[in-house]
Amino acid sequence: MSSGGAAAVGEDDFRAWMTRYPTGVAVVTTTDADGHPRGMSCSSLSSVTLDPPTVAVCLRTDAVTCVAVEARGEFALNLLHSGGRHAAQTFSGPVADRFAAVEWQWSNGKLPWLRADTYALAECQVAGTVIVGDHTIVLGTVTGLRAGDGDPLVYAHREYRKLQP
Repeated sequence: MSSGGAAAVGEDDFRAWMTRYPTGVAVVTTTDADGHPRGMSCSSLSSVTLDPPTVAVCLRTDAVTCVAVEARGEFALNLLHSGGRHAAQTFSGPVADRFAAVEWQWSNGKLPWLRADTYALAECQVAGTVIVGDHTIVLGTVTGLRAGDGDPLVYAHREYRKLQP
């Protein structure tokens, strides 16, 4: 490892390096100004603080979902279970109507909930945003939770995986 000056790291090299870090898979959902459901897969998710309960998600700034999250000021985090690969792929690809390809319903907070593919759901109010490069870090104060049983869907080495006992 180099400890010298800053060196340019290419996007492909950085992406390949990041795939070595296994992460759970979530779908961020909200509605746009016209009330249409919007969503995208997200593996950049972290807890920030317990008081108040706050999460951070990183969304591509020019994505329709990011624009909708900022405009509405609310979003849901759908943590996908190990059987949720179809939803993960649907919400990360160029599917025109992502919600037509999955089962979903409205949550208590009137946000899109991918009930069939999710083992846990958090409803959040946007507490702040920070733009870094081509992404926006969205801080969300958790206002509601649902938790069920199931093992998380994991993404590592550019593949969806299941946890092994």
